[in-house]
Amino acid sequence: MKGTRQSEILHIIETHKIETQEELARYLEQEGYRVTQATVSRDIKELGLIKVADKNGGQRYSVMQDMKGIYDERVKNVFRQSVMRVDTAGFIIVLHTLPGMAQAAAMAVDNLNWPEIVGTIAGDDTIFVALRNEKDKESIAEQFRKLMKGLL
Repeated sequence: MKGTRQSEILHIIETHKIETQEELARYLEQEGYRVTQATVSRDIKELGLIKVADKNGGQRYSVMQDMKGIYDERVKNVFRQSVMRVDTAGFIIVLHTLPGMAQAAAMAVDNLNWPEIVGTIAGDDTIFVALRNEKDKESIAEQFRKLMKGLL
């Protein structure tokens, strides 16, 4: 799925120093995506990625700063398209997703960087979201419901 693959690309370039399209393709293949160089090239163009100089004189792919809002919106779109239901249990919020979409949706949750969230664990169609405090459970669950509806 193109949206999931592009979300993975954004995650990869945020967490690794990617210098070439071939290197990006290798990382994608490690994550289970079968891609061609042409596909990677199109994704880079659509995502508005640019090459920037790093502190060691090399170059790496990066998200343009003015594209940060587009990146955030794409991450939210992954969440909206993936998550079907929100439940709560103790310190945990359980997000139910379409089959095969939990990893992408968990990455979207992680990228929200909400201080109330400690972390996520994703299976195939379920995500456990661990909270710092049980008192935040209902407000965060409501935020997720708003995000599902496109209200955030």
